[in-house]
Amino acid sequence: MSVQLSDFAQSLTVETAFTVLAIAKQLKATGKDVVELEVGDSPFDSTGSAKSSGLDAINNNQSHYCPSPGLPEFRAAAADFVKREFNIPATADNIAVGPGAKVFEQFFCEAFLNPNDGVLVFSPYFPTYVPNIQRRGARIVLSDLKVENAFRPSLDDIEKFLNDDPQPKAIFLNTPHNPTGGIATEEDLRGLADLVRGKNIAVFSDEPYCHMVWQGKHHSICAQPDMLDQSVAAFTFSKSYSMSGWRLGFSVASAEITTAISKMINTTLSCTPPIVQLAGKAALEKDSTERDEVMQKFREKVELLTTGLNKIDGVNSLPPLATFYVFPNVAPICNRLGITSHGLALYLLEGADDEFGVACLGGECFGDAGHGFLRFSCAEPNERLQQAVEFIPEAISRTDRIAAFLEERPQYRLADSYPEPA
Repeated sequence: MSVQLSDFAQSLTVETAFTVLAIAKQLKATGKDVVELEVGDSPFDSTGSAKSSGLDAINNNQSHYCPSPGLPEFRAAAADFVKREFNIPATADNIAVGPGAKVFEQFFCEAFLNPNDGVLVFSPYFPTYVPNIQRRGARIVLSDLKVENAFRPSLDDIEKFLNDDPQPKAIFLNTPHNPTGGIATEEDLRGLADLVRGKNIAVFSDEPYCHMVWQGKHHSICAQPDMLDQSVAAFTFSKSYSMSGWRLGFSVASAEITTAISKMINTTLSCTPPIVQLAGKAALEKDSTERDEVMQKFREKVELLTTGLNKIDGVNSLPPLATFYVFPNVAPICNRLGITSHGLALYLLEGADDEFGVACLGGECFGDAGHGFLRFSCAEPNERLQQAVEFIPEAISRTDRIAAFLEERPQYRLADSYPEPA
């Protein structure tokens, strides 16, 4: 290639789940039976009203451009939804529509970050936070989430960031949290709001798992007094309504911030397809009962997988709090086998057996604070989850295969032992 890629393009990191997904699909194409627990996709059908309204929109030729911030009727429905369910004081003017929630990470960074600005990110973190922050030349400041604090954000770390960073500007908050399943309580959010309110600090609140809370209930930073003026909350239909392939999400922010984000949508996406928005509007207005029934099925999956994994020697996971992920500590196994946690994940997929594999992710795919953990998605039928649980002890007992895997993949040899849970 005669033209050179930019430094940013050459340094770009990606969401590892999709990389492992590609390996799993390739293995399945060769005939290997793989339980896919690597990517956070729903195994259920999109909700009924979403599907029927999407078809109606196609048949009614709703296939042309619409305003960049979104259809007025969708924006009104989304505002009513967050007001009704999460006490966010939103109107249609506070809503902008996009293809999923992830795109609002980029728009948030473009709206608020300048080179050298400090951005507090809780680690482990969703992998695409990093490239979106780096795209703006901003600095990432990490705060490690601790298992002994149930993976809740540390208010002490937030205060330290605000006081000590030379140029603090933003905080990335993800609750319920991917990959750990932790929840920021209403007390946590009140404390965060009190620390940043009225200061030149913007908060990105990533809330895709708002209906997957198994202990307590979901709270949004945008419901705290005045925080709509300095926050951008991102919601998606991918989890709650099993609409990942539709690519639909929306942001909630002040009217001024929403206007800025709408300009970004205008200059990049033009608009989100009206067909998809009309399907989403119907889901918000008509499918809450179906949604909640599906959420209980997710809860059963998380409980099944957590219980099964905790019976394996060397695996320790918190009780299910939220999301459809299980994030167990496997440091004792990694230390015993001399393999990194992501190496262990790839071994379970590729090296443990010729006919069967389990696809999951090493915790380090979500930052250094994830070392010694695995992330399992519960996006398979319950019997397949049980198969995975039963396979893991057998797989880690095959020391000859582990040795062969590490001989072929020496990059996954564990150099220094992981700290083990007490």
